[in-house]
Amino acid sequence: MKISIIAGARPNFMKIAPIIHAIKKAHSSGHNLQYRLIHTGQHYDEKMSDTFFKELNIPHPDANLNCGGGTQAEQTAAILVAFEKELLENPADLVLVVGDVTSTMACAIVAKKLNTKVAHVEAGIRSFDLTMPEEINRMVTDSITDYFFTTSTFANDNLKKSGISESNIFFTGNVMIDTLNANRSKLRKPAIFDENNLEKGKYLVMTLHRPANVDEGEKLKALIDEIVNNVEGLPIIFPIHPRTAKIFSSLGIEADNLLIVEPLGYLEFNYLVENCKAVITDSGGITEETTVMGVPCITLRANTERPETVSIGTNELIGVNPEAVKPALAKLFAGDWKKGGIPELWDGHAAERIVDSLLKINA
Repeated sequence: MKISIIAGARPNFMKIAPIIHAIKKAHSSGHNLQYRLIHTGQHYDEKMSDTFFKELNIPHPDANLNCGGGTQAEQTAAILVAFEKELLENPADLVLVVGDVTSTMACAIVAKKLNTKVAHVEAGIRSFDLTMPEEINRMVTDSITDYFFTTSTFANDNLKKSGISESNIFFTGNVMIDTLNANRSKLRKPAIFDENNLEKGKYLVMTLHRPANVDEGEKLKALIDEIVNNVEGLPIIFPIHPRTAKIFSSLGIEADNLLIVEPLGYLEFNYLVENCKAVITDSGGITEETTVMGVPCITLRANTERPETVSIGTNELIGVNPEAVKPALAKLFAGDWKKGGIPELWDGHAAERIVDSLLKINA
């Protein structure tokens, strides 16, 4: 079986890395599995350098389509054109897409129009919020996918409700946890830790990038003011997203306990997360990692595509109203935060189960 594996953004590479390792292991055991790794170039990231690939043991792409920049429509169109050419020149039996970025949807469309089977890793997750571009990508991708690899029973149920046959749904677990487990012993202390005399459990980590939180200056200022004023003076490490930085710089926010840093690499960022008191975020992926690490997570969103991080894990949704921040932090500092558990099959072996499923499909 020849598989074209698609990655468009940095988190995608973290998801495909364990899958590629599992494919190589199966191949070395005599199974006829071959892969070609395609980077669409959707996100250009200077940190995605040789160091990034080496740190996380991620193979370099076989092709880069260089489809970065532009509006969502322009980027989608560029990926459609470029990946069609790539797939015609390098035919595959299966195109494997991961996550929910524009590349995921665009490459699935190309594959289906060229009569190539599609497998979707992280299929079935839903926020049911159509204002999120990612939700559109998820819905479109899953509507034309052939094989669905899921992270949770919630995702399984979403797919079944949409009419997907159970025989095409493979509950395999969470590949992001494969990557976390494989690298947890290698997490590296960033310079900011010692420079600011940080101590384990005595600081918070914050990430903000979603439009509902950062696009309006007054709203962003109100959120950060509430957070800064209700953490009992503990330092807040804020690796600032480029989208957020543009607005933040004009707000005149000054707080001694707010430490602004550039976006960090995977090993350094997760070192901070593993050792902090809590995370405040509007990300989805971070809530998975905090759940496995047992770190309290306060999510500034009204919905989540990963409800298992709330029902089972350490995550709580508090919405986007700044007034919700103080009670959540009061609960945290009172020691009343739930301990949480780890969802089923988030055990570091999801990629192995995905490859085992592919072998059965190809049998």
